[in-house]
Amino acid sequence: MDTHEYQAKEILKKYEMPIPDFGVASTAAEAEQVVQYLGLNEAVVKIQVHAGGRGKAGGVKFAKNKGEIVEIAKKLIGMKMVNNQTGPQGIIAHKVLITKPVDIAKEYYLGAIIDREHAMPILIASPEGGMEIEEVAEKTPEKILKLPIGLDGTVKPYHLLRLANFMGWKGNTAKQGMHAAASLAKAFIETDASLLEINPLVESPDGTIWAIDAKLSIDDNALFRQKEIASFYDRSQVSENEVAAKEYDLAYISLEGNIGCMVNGAGLAMSTMDIIHYYGGKPANFLDVGGGADKEKVAAGFKIILSDPNVRAILVNIFGGIMNCATIAHGVIAAANEIGIKVPLIVRLEGTNVEEGRKILQESGLSIISAEGMADAAEKAVASLKGGK
Repeated sequence: MDTHEYQAKEILKKYEMPIPDFGVASTAAEAEQVVQYLGLNEAVVKIQVHAGGRGKAGGVKFAKNKGEIVEIAKKLIGMKMVNNQTGPQGIIAHKVLITKPVDIAKEYYLGAIIDREHAMPILIASPEGGMEIEEVAEKTPEKILKLPIGLDGTVKPYHLLRLANFMGWKGNTAKQGMHAAASLAKAFIETDASLLEINPLVESPDGTIWAIDAKLSIDDNALFRQKEIASFYDRSQVSENEVAAKEYDLAYISLEGNIGCMVNGAGLAMSTMDIIHYYGGKPANFLDVGGGADKEKVAAGFKIILSDPNVRAILVNIFGGIMNCATIAHGVIAAANEIGIKVPLIVRLEGTNVEEGRKILQESGLSIISAEGMADAAEKAVASLKGGK
């Protein structure tokens, strides 16, 4: 689950992260209250959306006086941001963050993730802040430092000293930077985060360290014990399909293709999307029905897929381990009878009760294109877009 910048900052302040004073407003009147409460004569106003690239999209503005702060906030509230991260539908900003500006002498990157290669949480740091860390890793990998984080959220003192030396920090700036890194590591572990980053972490001309932006994503599987963060969930920042999928415990991500996919298991789902690409098609979504789906769940999955007007074919790829192929077959029929499937439907079943599942589909009277393997299924799905079988 993603959070807004202001929510991430509220969490980080509890860990004594150095963050400039800020407030949040959803109306011009609230913006005026923030200005008065913080005593601002100038400010940075930033839209709050679950996407990056806000500055380039015009969602971050500098205001030079009190009146301008309120006026800019009024214009940005309700703004629809559209870029490659939001998709063509865009995301509407319902709130803005209003923060005290900081003079910047140098920008850094500081973040924490789970390193799956080494099966451990790590701290990532770079003296090249203010840009995508992936770009830094690709062009100048020598400017990235990775350090282990203990499962108790601590970073070894000698690792923090190594960090300070790598970043070029001296004296009091080094103390502040090491404190910020230790705070971030502790917050990362204790919030069950999958990503926590400050980009940029900045140094002001007097050597003071500030976290002027923050991004926090939480592992959905840990939300049951992160009650406060779970309450941060902003339904307005996700598509209606993703909201519906969440209600049925379906893993759904909308994509930009035209072949709808229903698969059980994340690995099989990604392989299915890969093989669709291989045969010249483009998947319209990632949809994992999981291992314990029933007829209602499968039918809900079809409704979600078909609500996308770009979908021109549907590929069902099920390997029945825990999942029973007969259950999938009944779900397909139930969905077809309830909402009508008017696009080509390609089904590949394998595993538990596969013969019964195939028989159920064959005797249903539905126009279903049967496939024997993944390659066959992908080829038939792509061919169906051109009128083939």
